[in-house]
Amino acid sequence: MASRLLASRAASYFKISVPFRSFSSVVKDLKYADSHEWAKVEGNSATIGITDHAQDHLGDVVYVELPEVGVPVKQGASFGAVESVKATSDINSPVSGKVIEVNEELNSSPGLVNGSPYEKGWIIKVEMKDKCELNSLMDSDQYYKFCEEEDSKH
Repeated sequence: MASRLLASRAASYFKISVPFRSFSSVVKDLKYADSHEWAKVEGNSATIGITDHAQDHLGDVVYVELPEVGVPVKQGASFGAVESVKATSDINSPVSGKVIEVNEELNSSPGLVNGSPYEKGWIIKVEMKDKCELNSLMDSDQYYKFCEEEDSKH
């Protein structure tokens, strides 16, 4: 147990110590929250997941807490959680509305969040209440710069 904790701390130290740590991908045409969730807007609905940058920082995802279909979500508020080998993190909704679908595949394959965060690893679909909320989210270029700045602080 102690050696596992020591190895985890060492890995964290080395990961943080790398001066120009890059992240795998930022997808164009998505909207991004500063809490590292993305939204793909199609009409009046948004597919939501966590970013590649977020899953990279979390490490291997072992469990995703999903909300029930029909529950309301509020922009910036937690609707679930992602548990990884390193930590448990809340998942915040980038938009307000009602959950119309959840990715049930994550119950048996939570690692999809790591392997395919923008496609197979999506978490929920929301019927948006107010599309104007999208204006407060970042586009891909803004998000990329946000992540660079955030990583440079570590």
